[in-house]
Amino acid sequence: MPEKNSVSWSAMISGYVEANDLDSAVDFFNKAPIKSVVAWTAMITGYMKSRKIELAENLFQEMPVRNLVSWNSMISGYVECGRSEDGVKLFRRMVGLGIRPNERSLSSVLLGCSNLSALGLGKQIHQFVCKSTLYFDTSVLTSFLSMYCKCGDLGNAEKLFHGIRRKDVVTWNAMISGYAQHGLGERAIRFFDEINNQGVRPDWITFVALLSACNHAGLVDLGIKHFESMERDYGIEATPDHYTCMVDLLGRAGFLQKAVDLISGMPYEPHPAIFGTLLGACRIHKNLELAEFAVQKLLNLDPNSAAGYVQLANVYADMKRWDQVARVRQLMKEHKVVKTPGYSWIEVKNVVHEFRSGDGIHPDLELIHSKLYELEKKMKLAGFVPNLDFALHDVGVEQKEMLLSRHSEKLAVAFGLISTAKRAEIRIFKNLRICGDCHDAIKYISVIEQREIFVRDTVRFHHFRNGTCSCGDYW
Repeated sequence: MPEKNSVSWSAMISGYVEANDLDSAVDFFNKAPIKSVVAWTAMITGYMKSRKIELAENLFQEMPVRNLVSWNSMISGYVECGRSEDGVKLFRRMVGLGIRPNERSLSSVLLGCSNLSALGLGKQIHQFVCKSTLYFDTSVLTSFLSMYCKCGDLGNAEKLFHGIRRKDVVTWNAMISGYAQHGLGERAIRFFDEINNQGVRPDWITFVALLSACNHAGLVDLGIKHFESMERDYGIEATPDHYTCMVDLLGRAGFLQKAVDLISGMPYEPHPAIFGTLLGACRIHKNLELAEFAVQKLLNLDPNSAAGYVQLANVYADMKRWDQVARVRQLMKEHKVVKTPGYSWIEVKNVVHEFRSGDGIHPDLELIHSKLYELEKKMKLAGFVPNLDFALHDVGVEQKEMLLSRHSEKLAVAFGLISTAKRAEIRIFKNLRICGDCHDAIKYISVIEQREIFVRDTVRFHHFRNGTCSCGDYW
C-alpha cells in the first residue's frame, strides 16, 4: 500500500510539472508522505524548467537516492538554462562515480560541448563512447555529428556521417545544417538531392537547413525554388523559421522590397525575428528608411528588444548621424533595455578562455596586448587599413582605432597565437556577428602568422586561410 501511495503522489507531482504548474507540484511534494526518486527528479525538472537553478541544485544535493534520470535532469537543465559548463562538469562527475551515461546523457552533454565549442572534450567523450554499445546507436552518433559541425570540425563530421549505417532524417538534417553553417551551399543541395535518392522523406527542419545553406552561399534563385517546392512537392507548410530564412536570403542579397512583400504575404502575423532579420539586411545595404520601418514593427511586437535598438543605432552610426545614435541610446536607457555584450571564447588544452571587448581581466592580457601591437605594425605594412565604420562612437580616428584593436575576436585570436603551437589551427567562437573590421584583420593575420583560423559567430563559420575567408566576404 505505501508503494502504491508513493506512485500516485509521484504521478501527481510529475503531472503538475508537465503542466507547468510548479506551485501545485511544490505543494504536493511537500505533503507527500513518501518521496520516491521519481518525485524528487520531477521537482528538479520543474525547477530547471522555471530556471530556478539554485532550488534544483539544493534538491539534487538533498536527494537520498539518485538514478540516471536524476543526473540527466540536472545535466540537461544546466545546458538548457545556458549553464553548459556546469552541465559538462556534472557529466564528468557522474561518469567518475561509475554511472554509465545513456542516449539522453550524451545528447545533453554534447549540446553543452557545442555551446561551449569545447571540441577537445567532445572528442574525449567520443573516444569514451567508442568502447560501449551506444556507439551503434544512430541517435547518439547523430549527436556527435552535430557537435563536430557546431565546433567547426567538418572533416570529422563527414567521416562520422559516412560511417553511420542506419541514417535517419535527423542524421541527414545535421549534415545539411553543418554545410549551411560553413557556407557550403552547393554541398548542402547535393545532400538534399541524395536524401530523395535514398528514399528518406525530408521534414520541415530539412528545409530550414537547406534554405539557410542557400542563404549563406547567396543562392537566391535556388532558395526561392526550394521554398516554393516545400508545400507543392512535399506537403510541408512553411513555418515562421522558413519565412525568416527567406527574408534573410532576399535581404542579404539586396532584394529588400521583395523581402517586405514576402512578409506582407505571410499567412499569419509576423513574429519579431522576421523584422530583426530585415533590420540586419537594412544595415548591410544602408537603407535608413526601411530600417526605421523595420525597427518600428519590431518594437511594436517586442518593446524590450535590445537588438532592435542596437541595429537602428548602428545604421545611424554607419551614416554618421551621431545625434540619432545618441537619441536611440537615450531611448534604451529610458526603457531600461540592456545591450547584450559581445564576447569571444577559445578552448586551449581543454580550458575555455572568454574575452570581452576591452577585456581587463585575463591573466595573460599584457602578453595579448603585446602580440596585438606586433600584429598591428605588420598588418599596416602589408596594406591593412582599419575600417573605422565599425567603431560606433563619435570619437577621433586614433581612439576609434584603439577601440577596434580591443574587440573580443582580436583578443581571442592573439591569445590563440601565443598559446598554441606554430601552424596549429585556431578556433574562435563569438556570441554576436563578427565585426567587419575584425573580419578584414583576421584575413591579414592568417597570412602573417601562416595559420588557419576558424571563427564561428551567430550567423555562420568563417574559415580564414592565406588571406581569404570561406564566406567570400558575403555573410
